[in-house]
Amino acid sequence: MTQTTQMRRTVPASRERGGSGGLILAIVLLGQFMAILDVNIVNVALPTLRADLHASGAMLQLVVAGYVISYAVLLISGARLGDIAGHRRMFHLGLTVFTLGSLACGLAPTTGTLIVFRFLQGAGAALMTPQVMSMIQRNFSGAARARALGAYSTVIAGGVVVGQVAGGLLVSADLFGAGWRTVFLVNVPIGILLLAAGPRVLPADKGHRGAGLDLQGLLVFTPAVLLFVLPLILGHEMGWPAWTPASLAAGIMLFGVFITVERRVAARGGRPLISGRVLRAPGLAPATATLLLGPGTWGAFLFTTTLHLQGDLRLSPLESGLAFIPCVAAFALVGLNWQRLPAHWHPRLIPAGFTVAAAAYLCVGPLAGGGVPYELLTAMIGLGLGVMPIIITVALQHVPVSDAADGSGLLLTVMQLGQVIGVATVGTLFLTIAHDSGSTRQAEYGTGWALAAVALLAAGSALFLALRRTKPAAPVADCLTSVP
Repeated sequence: MTQTTQMRRTVPASRERGGSGGLILAIVLLGQFMAILDVNIVNVALPTLRADLHASGAMLQLVVAGYVISYAVLLISGARLGDIAGHRRMFHLGLTVFTLGSLACGLAPTTGTLIVFRFLQGAGAALMTPQVMSMIQRNFSGAARARALGAYSTVIAGGVVVGQVAGGLLVSADLFGAGWRTVFLVNVPIGILLLAAGPRVLPADKGHRGAGLDLQGLLVFTPAVLLFVLPLILGHEMGWPAWTPASLAAGIMLFGVFITVERRVAARGGRPLISGRVLRAPGLAPATATLLLGPGTWGAFLFTTTLHLQGDLRLSPLESGLAFIPCVAAFALVGLNWQRLPAHWHPRLIPAGFTVAAAAYLCVGPLAGGGVPYELLTAMIGLGLGVMPIIITVALQHVPVSDAADGSGLLLTVMQLGQVIGVATVGTLFLTIAHDSGSTRQAEYGTGWALAAVALLAAGSALFLALRRTKPAAPVADCLTSVP
């Protein structure tokens, strides 16, 4: 009997409907909402933060990327810890770390300490968010689960929208003279409220010690990511000293070591962080490539566009936050409605969407003067990138249900790392051109071309996913089809 089947059979009816189920869903989704919010809410605050803490461009990139790096690297381990120690316990632990990290970020005296605390925030999110889907799966079934998953998808899409706008509102309000700090401090009272309500509402569950954590893989994977990403962020600003190519080479070597370690863990009968069997599943390779490239353009676009809006276009934090509404609303429109289309269209929407995004990126420079044409352009970008939630669903159709959780964790991790690499590379290109030319508008030309090239590569890899005609191995649990 599969774990999914066991969960479905043990769902208490009282938690599928009524006040109890509603409170469970409200608590876990609010926690998920905060985690998604903090990926984007900081973007609009970056120019104000730079002025207040005298942060360099590379430091700003690390403020954004630090959270996502920590979240991506620890995501699979967070899910495994929920299996081992219990999902409610790990949700509360992750929420506690996230809330303390938010408080520390809001009180950070320097850019360096802020970056450290952003890593802490990301670690809390990685412990907390995997438990959300597990608790939905354990406590809802049938129509109740479908409604819960719909609410989950809305929260994911809404977090992107609200993050950009809320950042502008909070910075512009300058509550108690806190400025940019409010984008982090806003999490603290919400986190305390959830920590008070959670033990009374969320059902207790026992973990099972048979679940594998793969500490060896984690201890190799984490430095590999850091050694690869950090020189991409810091290299140009520091004049590419000797340590930067050495770090890149060491990171690549460690990825090779990681593959060896994972093979040994699997050979001993353990559960590797990233399973070779999962990687060999039909469709996983092109899906992985697509999720590394496509979300990379999304993260880079949000980062660079915020700096341009508050740069040459001289918009206030509030105005720049509101300027993102057409883009993220179009993203949400596709992300929430693609399942209404015929199933045979789904794989084809992915390369089509990235092609639309690539064409729009080419116009980023020519239309960088702002106004209605620029807003319509950003809406087109959001419309194209709205296909990203489809990728995981299409890819997992060919993964056996026993491997679906690991496959989903792999794809979500790759997607987060793609955003980090996008900010590190395209963000560096933007900052370099803006510094050399003294104009963020000029930087938008080079940025647009780079984003278009990456989006076209994503479309190309998605074609391989769309053209597959492999019969699905088994139905995949419906809890694994949303993108955090």
